[in-house]
Amino acid sequence: MLLGLLPGIAVVGAAADGEEAVALVERHRPDVVLMDLRMPRCGGVEATRRIRAAHPGTEVVVLTTYADDDSLFPALRAGARGYLTKDAGAEEIARAISNVRAGAAGLSPQVQLRLLDRLAAGGEDPGPGGGAARDGAAAERQADPPDGLTAREAEVLGLIAEGFSNTEIARRLFVSPATVKTHINNLFAKTGVRDRAQAVAYAFRKGITGTP
Repeated sequence: MLLGLLPGIAVVGAAADGEEAVALVERHRPDVVLMDLRMPRCGGVEATRRIRAAHPGTEVVVLTTYADDDSLFPALRAGARGYLTKDAGAEEIARAISNVRAGAAGLSPQVQLRLLDRLAAGGEDPGPGGGAARDGAAAERQADPPDGLTAREAEVLGLIAEGFSNTEIARRLFVSPATVKTHINNLFAKTGVRDRAQAVAYAFRKGITGTP
């Protein structure tokens, strides 16, 4: 009911569990799925994984009561680009949906803080393959950017990790937003990350920062 009242959003279906969610996505091919995590038959993480694998054009925003690491990181690894807790208001939900449709992450401020705190402490990596960050992550820092990144791409990556939007990065670097988007596409391809949340994780692992 709440989604149906938001401007620019049309609700095409509602699922009682993950299995039904997967079937409805196959039928309707929606732009965005708002996904719960704890459901019968097929949970939200598995449903997200299946939806993203079969329909990469459909984005997933998790809306759940749970913001613990055991819920957050598996959902991000499964391909969710947004993660909100159920105290989110209509404006925050609409913003997350808009952000993921535009190719950005739709993470609540609390989730962003939790993610960055865990990564800074050397915790679990939400990127492809998961796993715990190595104790020697700081040793991976090097003079030349890793994975073939150019100095400018590494700079853009660092600014993403600091929370800057594409427009803010463009202003900071005195380039056009289109140029920033090109750098982001290139660095995503080189590092193998899928979205900004994984880019933040990668930047922290590699010790990349946008400030000298």
